[in-house]
Amino acid sequence: MSETIETDATEQRLIAEHGLGARVAAIAGPVLEGLGYRLVRVRISGLAGCTVQIMAERPDGTMTIEDCEACSRALSPVLDVEDPIERAYRLEMSSPGIDRPLVRRSDFTRYAGHVVKIEMAVPRDGRRRFRGVLLGVAGDVVRLRREDAGAGEDADILLPIDDMAEARLVLTDALVAESLKRGKAAAFAGPENNGDHGSPS
Repeated sequence: MSETIETDATEQRLIAEHGLGARVAAIAGPVLEGLGYRLVRVRISGLAGCTVQIMAERPDGTMTIEDCEACSRALSPVLDVEDPIERAYRLEMSSPGIDRPLVRRSDFTRYAGHVVKIEMAVPRDGRRRFRGVLLGVAGDVVRLRREDAGAGEDADILLPIDDMAEARLVLTDALVAESLKRGKAAAFAGPENNGDHGSPS
């Protein structure tokens, strides 16, 4: 499960935001790409004031505290000028973390063999939520081995990425071990960072 997947900063996200999040993503994406990073996800929360969380990574999947700070410095003035959000907000930059969202085809390829949770925007066989082992990708369709398949029922199912609302890794011992291995291979100093590293905007 440690094969190297060639990725590219310009690879399009297949699972993306809608509404206000999409507006912020349209502004942030090109700025991050220009710095050599990839946008993973934008999440806007109204709890305890407005927070705009922008999750990003290098094409190899790494993201240090210093990377988060560099992205925040570049994005803050651009967002101030474009002003996509009408009220005051706090900008937070973060890494995807170990139990990361999967948004690009290369994400699904890279993490084949790991457990994922998928929520469909378009139901499949009357269901919206699936959990199981990610077996791989064929074009824009993911193959999943469901954990809850009944006796005599085919556990393998095909789920179109375009029909997904969200897909993310499930934290397991195997995922943690691989994440540590990847970090060492990329000479990524320190543990994976799940925290927010941003500055108020």
